Formats: sequence, C-alpha cells, structure tokens
Amino acid sequence: MPFRFVHTADLHLDSPLRSLALRNGDVAELIGDATRRALMRIVDICIDEQVDALVVAGDLYDGEQTSMKTARFLASQMQRLHEAGIATFVIRGNHDALSRITPELILPPSVTVFGGRSHAIDLVRGDLALSIHGLSFAKPHAPESLLEKYRRPTPDSINIGIMHTSVAGAPGHDLYAPCKASDLHGWGFDYWALGHVHVRAQHAGERVVIMPGMPQGRDVNEGGEKTVTLVTVNDDRSLIVEERATSIAQFERVSVDLSSAETWRETVELIEEGIGAVRDRTRSEHLVGRLRLTGATTLSWRLRRDRDLLAAEIDQRVEGLGKTWIEKIEIVTTVPTSASVGVAIADPVLELGELMRDDIIHQHGVREAVRDIVKELRDDLPPEARGFSGDDETAFEALIDQLLSEGSEDMLARLKPEASEIG
Repeated sequence: MPFRFVHTADLHLDSPLRSLALRNGDVAELIGDATRRALMRIVDICIDEQVDALVVAGDLYDGEQTSMKTARFLASQMQRLHEAGIATFVIRGNHDALSRITPELILPPSVTVFGGRSHAIDLVRGDLALSIHGLSFAKPHAPESLLEKYRRPTPDSINIGIMHTSVAGAPGHDLYAPCKASDLHGWGFDYWALGHVHVRAQHAGERVVIMPGMPQGRDVNEGGEKTVTLVTVNDDRSLIVEERATSIAQFERVSVDLSSAETWRETVELIEEGIGAVRDRTRSEHLVGRLRLTGATTLSWRLRRDRDLLAAEIDQRVEGLGKTWIEKIEIVTTVPTSASVGVAIADPVLELGELMRDDIIHQHGVREAVRDIVKELRDDLPPEARGFSGDDETAFEALIDQLLSEGSEDMLARLKPEASEIG
C-alpha cells in the first residue's frame, strides 16, 4: 500500500504586506488574506488526494507575531487534517523561532512538532516501514550545518528528512543552516523535505532532495505560480513526485513595449493586450501585476505627466479581464531622439532631454547629490523599510541610475507644452 504525503514550507501566515505600492484597498485585502487561503487550499489538497501526511519544513509564521488569531486559525486547519486521519509533521524555521505564539499553540495529537534535538517517528503503512526525521532550531540564526545532528537512516525503512536550510545559499535569503546538496544525497535518506528558500528547486542526485518554494507569494519578487509537492512512496520503494497549485494570487511582471503607439488610445490598447496575454496564462485565481512600460514613443512625456489618468484607464480596462489587479506602474519609456527619427527637430524640450541624458545626469556632482539624498532618506527609515535601496552596493548604484534616468524624464514631462499633445 503506497504512502503519500504533501510537502510544503514557508507559509509565513499573516505576514504583513511587503510592498508600499499596495495602496489599493481591494488588493491589500486580497494579499493580506492570501497566506491563510493558501493553507486552506493545502489542507483541501491533502484531503482530496487522501494523503497520509502533511510535512511542513518550517516558517509557518512570519516572526515576532503575538496574535492568537493566527494560532487559532492554524489549529483549526490542523484539526481538519486530524479529523480526516492525516498526520502532520512540522519543524520550526528561523521565523518560527522568533514567534511568541509557537510555545503557546495547542495542536491536535496527530501533529508532531519536532524539537531542538533530532529524532525520528517510525510508521508502518501496509508493507512499508517509514522513518520521518526532523529537527527544529530554537534560534533565528543557524550559521552552521545541521546535517550532522540528524540520525543516520533507519535500516530497512523509507527515510524522510525534514530540514530548514538555505542549502548552498540563495539570492535574497539569509544563510541558514547551510549545507551542500551532495551531502544531503550522501546522507542516505530517500527524500529530503527542505524549506527556507522561497523558489522551488529539485537538487539532482542519487536521492530526492526538494525545496518546494512558498505556496503563496507576497510581492512581485515572489512572483509566478506557487505549488506544493505531492509525493507517493510505492510498495517497491520508488518515489513519484508531483506538484499541486496553491497560490490564490499570482504576482507577475508585465512588460509592454509602446514603441509602436502613436496615440493615447493605441497606448491603452497595447497595455490592455499585454496584461490580457499574461492573464490568459495565469492559472491562479487572481493576477497581481507590476506593469512596466518601455520603448521610445512620442507619448513618453504625457504618460509621466498624466500618470493618474493612465492608471485610471488601465484599472477600467482590466476590470473586464476578471480578478486582475495592477499594483504599480513603472514608466521607463523614452522620447525618440532626433537621431533615431533621422531628422533635426527644432524642439527645445527635446534638445534639453538629449542634453540631460547624454551629459548632465552623468556628471559626478549630480550623481553625488542624488546619492546623498537617497542615503539620508534611507537612514531615516526604520530597518524593515530600507529594502528599497538594495542589499549591496551594486544594487544601490543601480537604484541611483534609475532615479537619475526616470527623474529627468519626469521633469521634462512637465515642461512639454499642451500643443504637442495631438492624438
């Protein structure tokens, strides 16, 4: 008789909104509730697929939460699994270690929360003997590998290990219990259920080592469809790995080239077409898009000046697409230069634009002034709000480049006379 389980991690229940751009109340409410709805969908999948267990590889919570509403919600979902005869195996991740509600939470007896010392739970499913190994970390930092703290495989059993780890490291994630994928393969477990990195990955090798990614993104940097991993252990000890979709709201970057647009109507129609194409290939219930407008167009200045009008028209158009939201519009279009159109254009604003792009914004004094302003603003903000400036010097300099470029275009947009707005 096969043994089947669902593997997930990094739910970050009730995590706060991470994007300051989510000022639309409907979008904010949608994203604010999405992590809970994703957990409900995971439980639904477990029940519908009639699995034997749910494995959670850390970070059920999102840090120093004190709300018992989160705890009660989690307990209610675990109770649903308990009543369906489904066991749950949980380890604490770095965010769970910070949570104050973790030690106060009362869960059904079918839930095993592994402690700070590695141990294994032995199960029998038909002719299959299984051993599920887990280890939680009590502190938010684990600079050393945890692998050696795990027991060696139980002989004659299917061994499943649960670990919260950054493996060899990943962009945007703190180094947490680092280890090599090759070492995990060499440990001898049949399946490693990992957590911590929010992007799905299967580490190739002799064994099955999977990072499932988070089941619900929270901003555009956690974009794309999210899933959980459904694993079937057959009687012959072979493993079948599948994915099941879980994300309620899917974040996507939507890029639209406006080079061919000559009128405002054409611009809006191109944008609607671009968003519609992404909506068509989005399987999640909701699409939350970050719109990026590119290309050289004579409407570039007007797009910047009338950004509020553009946003209103886009909102109206996407209503017809259904459950589609634009959380931010990035305008990086440029004005066609005289060289690009092959003629001399007697337009002082155009000439000023070329001067700014080719000379002024590259001057050391201008760049230093902008850099000082950004640093002062960043340093005045609380630590959790400083992420906009990047994680390293390269990212910070890229931000300065962006501000210089977009700022000059925005300024020129306000100099463009009304008479030029034909069409």
